[in-house]
Amino acid sequence: MSGGEPQRGPRWLTGAGNAIRRVPSAGPRAAVRREAPSLLHLLRPQGPPSGTGMVDARPHERLEDGCAVLRVTRAAAVDGQDGYRFHGRCGDLACSSGATALMAPSIGLGNATEAGEFPSEILRCTKLWSGNQRELGGWINQVRARYGDRLRLIVWDDTGLELPWEMFWVPADDRLGLTGGLLGAVLRLARWMTVHDGRQGLPEQTEECHGGILAYLHDDMVDDGLLFKPYVHQTHPRMTPFLRALDTVEERTGLVYMGCHGTYGDAVTRLTLAGRTWAEYDSQTMHVLRTHGSMVCLNACHSGRFVHNRAQGEHALRGFAELFLRKGAGGCIVTAGRVGDLEARVLIRRLMREVTDHPELPVTETLRAFRARAVKDFGTLAAIPTTRNDEGHVDMVGQKRVLRLLYAFMFHYYGHPLTALRLVSEKGNNVWGGGPW
Repeated sequence: MSGGEPQRGPRWLTGAGNAIRRVPSAGPRAAVRREAPSLLHLLRPQGPPSGTGMVDARPHERLEDGCAVLRVTRAAAVDGQDGYRFHGRCGDLACSSGATALMAPSIGLGNATEAGEFPSEILRCTKLWSGNQRELGGWINQVRARYGDRLRLIVWDDTGLELPWEMFWVPADDRLGLTGGLLGAVLRLARWMTVHDGRQGLPEQTEECHGGILAYLHDDMVDDGLLFKPYVHQTHPRMTPFLRALDTVEERTGLVYMGCHGTYGDAVTRLTLAGRTWAEYDSQTMHVLRTHGSMVCLNACHSGRFVHNRAQGEHALRGFAELFLRKGAGGCIVTAGRVGDLEARVLIRRLMREVTDHPELPVTETLRAFRARAVKDFGTLAAIPTTRNDEGHVDMVGQKRVLRLLYAFMFHYYGHPLTALRLVSEKGNNVWGGGPW
C-alpha cells in the first residue's frame, strides 16, 4: 500500500514492507491559522466561511437520543501557535476545551513508518495527550454512564491535524463503574468533517448500504477479491473501466471497494490513489454513489489523510473521504497512514469479512469490536514494550507488536454511526438468507 520509490533512511524497522512515497509536509507554521472560535461559534448560526459553502454552526440540534458529537476546530493559541479547540454535546451533557490545545504532530498515525517514530513512543504519546484533556475524558464517561451500549459518538474534526481520536485513552471511573480503554475500542465512533456539497451538516442517517460490489484491484492486491466471491460483484483490474462503471452500472451497488496504493503530501496534487490524482477523481461524476448511496472502502495507504487546499485558494480541508462523501457515498472506510502490505491484507480482509458477515450491525459496532479484539490480542496496555532491551538493541518483536495494534486503529469510518452494509449474494439472496431483491 505504498509508493515504489527507494526507501529513505529506515529508523527502526529496516526491511519491513515497501517504502512509502513521501513528500515533505508543510511545517506547522505554514498551516492556515484561524482566529480562535468562541463557544458561541458552535451554538449560533454564523456567516459564510472563507472556503466553499456554509458551515453548520448548530451541529447538536438534530441529534437522536444517545448520539453525542465532539466538534473539533482549528484555533490559534495565545502565543500564536497552531492548535485546536473542542466542544462536546450529548443531550444536556456538554464539555469544552476551554483554552486552546496545541497541535500534537508526533502522535499522528501517519508517523508509524519505518523512518518515523517508534510505535511504542506513538502509543505512549497518545496516553500523555489524552491525559492532558481531562475534561474530555470526564465527559465521555458521563455519557457512557447515561447511555451505555446505546451511545454513539460522532467526532467532527475539521482541523487537519491528524489527531488520533480512536486512540484517545478513556480513563476508568470506579465511581461510575466504568473501565478505561482506547476510545475506538470502547464505544461506537464515527468520524465526520465538513463536506463541501452545499449542506455541510452532520451525516444524514442511512439505515444500510445494500446491493452488490463494484471493485478496482491493483495487480498485487487481486487476492482481496476472494472476499467478494459469495456476493454479486464486478471487479476491474484497470482504472479507466472502473471509473466508467462508477458512472454506468445500473445494478444496485452496496459497496465500492478500491485495493491499491496511495500517496500523501502537503497539497491535493500529492494525494493519489492507484496513480490518479485527487483532482482527477474529483472530475468524475460517480453517478453510482449518488444513486445508490454505496459504502466506499479505500484499502490504500494514506487514503484517510487530508490537506488544507491553500494551493487552490480555499480554506477547505480536502481528501479522499471528503471527495467520495461529496459524490454521494453512504459512508467511507479509509486508512489514516501507511499500513504494511502483508498486515494490511490480513487486517482489511478480516475487517471486511466481519462487516459483511454481520449486516445487522452498524459498521461502527463492527469496527469497535475489531479494535477491541486487537487490544485483547496485544495484551494489557499497562505494559507497553520499551524501545530498546537491556542490551541496548531495538526491541523489534515488541515494536512490531505495538505496530499491529496501531494498524487496527488506522481504519477510520466517516458517515452516520448507524449505517450498516448488506450485500446481495451470487444466488440473488441477501446475506440473511431471504428472497432476492
